[in-house]
Amino acid sequence: MESLTTPLYRSYQGGYFQTLIAPDQTGNTLALLELTLPKGAEPPAHIHTLEDEAFYVLEGEISVTVADKVTALKAGEALYAPRNIPHSFKILTEKATIMNLITPGTLWNYFMECSEPISQKPETVGPVALSPEKMKTMLDKISNVYKVNFL
Repeated sequence: MESLTTPLYRSYQGGYFQTLIAPDQTGNTLALLELTLPKGAEPPAHIHTLEDEAFYVLEGEISVTVADKVTALKAGEALYAPRNIPHSFKILTEKATIMNLITPGTLWNYFMECSEPISQKPETVGPVALSPEKMKTMLDKISNVYKVNFL
């Protein structure tokens, strides 16, 4: 397997992430991200039409809703969110670190396109107010290119 050539950390939604496995390492079978996000950085309820996701909590606590079932997850716990089923998550602690498995891995490109490389792991995370233009660009891209439908 080839080693990763992307920057180690990237800023995203007031937090940061790193790619653990890129889709080009797996023939686009999957991508694996480790994200550290502040409370409030979560997306609204949505439906992935092209990929399945799984969440594994490393630090903090989150609540994941898949269809109508709400599950609280703490460190060491995981949950699967299949494509074409509405889901969302809420960060219950000030921040949470989660591993996000995406299959197939195409949606990884969205994260790369909507983030910026940073030279080192940040010490803190916090809410970030995105400009209306940035928010529109991100929403257009994830909806129209990656076929994620927001509810």
